[in-house]
Amino acid sequence: MTSPTIVLVHGAFADASSWSEVLPPLQDAGFDVLGVPNLLRGVNEDADYVASIVRAIDGPVLLVGHSYGGVVITRAAQDLPNVAGLVYIAAYQPDTGENAFGLSGDTELGDETSNVLVHAGEPELRVNADSFAEVIAGDVAPERVRLAAATQRPAALRALTGDLEGEPAWRSLPSWTLIATQDNAIPEKEQEFMATRAGSRITRVEASHAVSLSKPGAVVQIITEAARVLS
Repeated sequence: MTSPTIVLVHGAFADASSWSEVLPPLQDAGFDVLGVPNLLRGVNEDADYVASIVRAIDGPVLLVGHSYGGVVITRAAQDLPNVAGLVYIAAYQPDTGENAFGLSGDTELGDETSNVLVHAGEPELRVNADSFAEVIAGDVAPERVRLAAATQRPAALRALTGDLEGEPAWRSLPSWTLIATQDNAIPEKEQEFMATRAGSRITRVEASHAVSLSKPGAVVQIITEAARVLS
């Protein structure tokens, strides 16, 4: 069988550069890999954009989502016959009618660590620079934390509070989940609940929410495992 194209979907407060430590090793292993933009505007809009990219790919696709990107791939894959599997990296795995905020449990992301901006009448959430390490990237080098905090993309509140519509793709597709056990954005307990409910093949790693930066080898390993199973 043909190896799937790997499509990486970042989460909130980030951009595609958050995969910078993961993408090159996957390419070196011979995989076709795309790090695509996540618009962070709303669940359906974001999923439609990702779906438009995936539809243009010839052959099977492995969708990988980090954080809110997990919501996006769960929705996008509903309408994509060429998606062969899903990988969740410290990510939300919502069921019908659930949203990112509702699944966050005892998160450190809140009024004291973030602020709401308004752009073109649209409320957006941004993590405070002095809280970025605490919430997102506690095990990442300070200079990289400063860069990530300064270049973060705010997420529309309606993206984080938007409910998943339709049947979650993980009900019909094989899935893999990497649980970051030191995650302060999506606590371990919530990740464990979602992954177990979805029947995902689970890997656990001692890492912050920014596991793709702090423990990229573990992320590469679970994606590679999934891609080989699907090949």
